[in-house]
Amino acid sequence: MSKVHVVIPARYASSRFPGKVLAPLCGKPMIQHVYDRASLSDADEIFIATDEPKVYDAVTKFGGKCIMTSAEHQSGTDRIYEAINSLQEKPDIVINVQGDEPLIPTSVINELIQVMKDNPDLPMATVAVKLDRAYVNDPNKVKVIFDKNNRAIYFSRAPIPFVREGGIAAPAYLHWGIYAYRFDALKRFVALPPGKLENCEKLEQLRVLEDGMPIYVVVSDLQSVGVDTPEDLEEAERKMKELM
Repeated sequence: MSKVHVVIPARYASSRFPGKVLAPLCGKPMIQHVYDRASLSDADEIFIATDEPKVYDAVTKFGGKCIMTSAEHQSGTDRIYEAINSLQEKPDIVINVQGDEPLIPTSVINELIQVMKDNPDLPMATVAVKLDRAYVNDPNKVKVIFDKNNRAIYFSRAPIPFVREGGIAAPAYLHWGIYAYRFDALKRFVALPPGKLENCEKLEQLRVLEDGMPIYVVVSDLQSVGVDTPEDLEEAERKMKELM
């Protein structure tokens, strides 16, 4: 049986919203909502990985498992790898759930887990949802295109696919930054140097494609609310109250 761990990277010093992972949301720190939803999944273990003692203290206070990591990491992927690599027993599959996704549907986590279990040769998977074309030019909305076998072709901040005059519009897909990795693929990922495409678009998943490693794209019709700003937090609170 494949052992599955969910790791939630929680960086305190967010540039746009410092301390957001501990921001109060419906009476709990935001990171607790992420942890609680991940805990309902089919994963065997749930961990939060952080570089901030305040986050560690908050997580242990609500009964969660937390691993302290270096403050020098440039990405959540590096933080996750350090956390997993510190464990005596390594899991077969690692799920990366962002610490700013308090409304992450548990079913999406389970779908990623199942895809990895059903396809033992698959090194990595992620999620995409249909994007309203009104937002296709927004560089903060990362787009993804994939082939007929749901293997990622490219991720971009630019509008892809571009609809040329006279062309037939194809659906645009928003990349949802939740990932599943085989442990060996995660180890390979963090050992790779940033590539030309990654340095250009500032998207670390392009490092994987440049290296020739396939990424399977699960297409979902569900939604979440990623919290990047205080305004996003207010929206998350409104939606959460609607669900109560």
